[in-house]
Amino acid sequence: MVLFWALILAISMLLYVLLDGFDLGIGILFGLTRDDERRRAMMSAVAPIWDGNETWLVVTGVTLWGAFPIVYATLLSAFYLPLLMMLAGLILRGVAFEFRHKTQRMRWIWDLSFASGSLLAAFMQGVTVGALVQGLPIEHGRYVGSELAWLSPFALLCGAGLCLGYALLGACWLVKKCEAAVREEAYRLIPTLSIALLAFLVMVFASALHEHLLVMDRWLERPYLFIFPVIAAANAITLAISVRRRQDGPPFYLAALTFVAAFGTLAISFWPYMIPFSITIGEAAAPHVSLAFMFWGAGLFVFPLMLIYTAISLRVFRGKVSPAPGHY
Repeated sequence: MVLFWALILAISMLLYVLLDGFDLGIGILFGLTRDDERRRAMMSAVAPIWDGNETWLVVTGVTLWGAFPIVYATLLSAFYLPLLMMLAGLILRGVAFEFRHKTQRMRWIWDLSFASGSLLAAFMQGVTVGALVQGLPIEHGRYVGSELAWLSPFALLCGAGLCLGYALLGACWLVKKCEAAVREEAYRLIPTLSIALLAFLVMVFASALHEHLLVMDRWLERPYLFIFPVIAAANAITLAISVRRRQDGPPFYLAALTFVAAFGTLAISFWPYMIPFSITIGEAAAPHVSLAFMFWGAGLFVFPLMLIYTAISLRVFRGKVSPAPGHY
C-alpha cells in the first residue's frame, strides 16, 4: 500500500509539471509579446484546460497530507515562504486570466499580472526543487533550519532553469496549438530556449560537483542513471530536426519526454528517500489503516476519474485555436 501511494504521488507530480508547466511557460512567454492579437491566441491555447491542469497540484498536496504526513509537515516547515509566493503567483495569474477580458483601459495591469504571476510560480517551484536536491537541515525527522535555509545560489539557479524549461514547454505547446505569427514566433524561440536550457543543465551539474552534493554519489553508485541524459540528448536532436522541418506535433511531446527523463533521474537518485537523504518512504508513510481508507475513495475512484477527465479534456479541445476573442 505504501508503494501504491508513492506511485500515485509520483504520477500526480509529473502530470502537474507537464500540464501546468506548459501553461506557466506560456504565461512567461506572454510577457515577451506586446501584440494583443497574439496574446489572445496564446491565452486561447490554454483557456479550456488550465484549471484542470492546476488540480494536479491539489492532488499532490492532498496525497502528501494523507499518505505521507511527516513529509507534508516537514516541507511546509522548510518552504513556507516559497510555497506562499508560489500560491500568490498562481492566484495572481488566475485572477488576471479572467479579468483581462473584461477591461480595455486597465488591461496592461492584468497582462503584467498574468506574466509575472506565471514567472513567480515557476521560479519558486524550481527553487524548492533545488533546495531539496541540495539537502535540508533535518535532525531526528524534524526540520531544524531557519526560514531562509532554502535560499542558496544553487536553488536560485534551479529556479531560473525551471523557468527556461517551462518556457520551452510552452513554446512547443504554442507550435502545436496556434497558427500564423504565434506559431512562427514560437518556432523562433525554441532553439534559443533549448540552448539556454542546455547551458543551465551544464551549470547545475558543475555546481553540484563543486559543492559535493550527496546526490552526485548516487550517480556513481547507480551508473544506469546515465540513460536519462542519453534520452534527453536524443530528444534534443530529434526536436531540432522536427523544428527545422516545421512539424507541429512532435516538439511538445519531445519536450515533455525530456521532463519525464529529468523527473526519472531525480526520483531514482533519491529512492528510497522522500526527503533526501533524511526521511525514507517507509518512515514517512501514514499507518496502514489510513492508507487503506484513502485507497477505497481517492485511490480507487477519484484518481482514475481525474485521469479520465484530463484525457477527455485534451481530446475534446485538440486541434488549432483561433485568436478571435472568446474562442477556445
